[in-house]
Amino acid sequence: MKIGILGETKIPPDRRVPLTPAQCLEIQSKFPETELVVQPSLLRSFADKEYSEAGIILQEDLSDCNILLGVKEVAIPSLIEDKTYLFFSHTAKEQPYNRKLLQAVLKKRIKLVDYEYLTRRDNVRVVAFGRWAGIVGAYNGLIAYGKKMGLYTLESAQNLRGLDEMKSKLASLKIPGARIVLTGGGRVANGALEIMHAAGIREVAPQSYLNSEFTEAVFCRLDPWHYTRHSTGKAFNFDHFLKNPRDYDNAFIPFALKSDLYIACHFWDPDSPILLSEDDLKNPDLPLKVIADISCDINGPIASTIRASTIADPVYGYDPKTKSEVSDPYGADVISVMAVDNLPGELPRDASADFGRALIDNVFPSLLHKDDEGIIQRATITEEGALTEEFAYLESYANG
Repeated sequence: MKIGILGETKIPPDRRVPLTPAQCLEIQSKFPETELVVQPSLLRSFADKEYSEAGIILQEDLSDCNILLGVKEVAIPSLIEDKTYLFFSHTAKEQPYNRKLLQAVLKKRIKLVDYEYLTRRDNVRVVAFGRWAGIVGAYNGLIAYGKKMGLYTLESAQNLRGLDEMKSKLASLKIPGARIVLTGGGRVANGALEIMHAAGIREVAPQSYLNSEFTEAVFCRLDPWHYTRHSTGKAFNFDHFLKNPRDYDNAFIPFALKSDLYIACHFWDPDSPILLSEDDLKNPDLPLKVIADISCDINGPIASTIRASTIADPVYGYDPKTKSEVSDPYGADVISVMAVDNLPGELPRDASADFGRALIDNVFPSLLHKDDEGIIQRATITEEGALTEEFAYLESYANG
């Protein structure tokens, strides 16, 4: 079995890797029947020299590999037919911008295993960059809030050596009187919580957040039973909510009306309630200055997320009156929106090491030996030129 690490081809570029040099060596030690090679790249956060010095072969042509590992979507011209690929394809939710990618994968008879759907039997994901999206997204939200309010400046995450330096920067931060609301309870939210705690911001319970006054900066984290409610007044049931999101209404507005900064870390189903509509954002009583939309569902639950932003230019201004983007992202009458869709790429070495660890521990045994737990099977979108049973619902999407 020969495994190839792809050089990332998505534009804008992503500097993350699925496996660090040390992890490549670990795989070859744990799975001696495998050979591992790395496609050269000038972009990745781990330089070619680091791989070669670790004894990993650099190889441009990966056509003799059985399995190919990347991070983001692979450019269509570089896809090799009849191979097994693992990467985030962003096709399973029928994303229109990746329809041609799925069509090409089918045409080339590629076995596509999507990282997002690598789960245990209880549907808990086994690999993800979510923690790092939360860490960087919350940090970027604090950067934007400091600029918007003229309170402080923080160095961009991409210029830091890693998480330790980021936390040291936050330790001396002073954010007078800010009220911050955060939605979500998974990996992304937990990453954001790390940043809130590193910045010394006090956490308060949702009801206290609504009903109390504070002199220092505080934040509260909301679960779905806080920011939605059953439309008939029934008690919230999480399993029912996941299966029947249309039965629920928005309960987020009271929290928004108490907040200066909103950090969105939730998973959103298109049938779930809208959290901040265009009319909500036009409300003159809404104090929100900055929205850090880590979830980044464009034209989704937060009306101000009209596009994704980039690591190089992370914040844009949204004018609630015109419902459009304006040139000054920090203008007095605009909401500053941070909506970077590849946030872990700002701390690529830390994020890559974390991701690779999860791959080695949770995925490679099933990938290279028997898939007794069905981990690979559940994440396989296409195989031998056809959609798998699990993803058969994509047929109309794939057919255009």
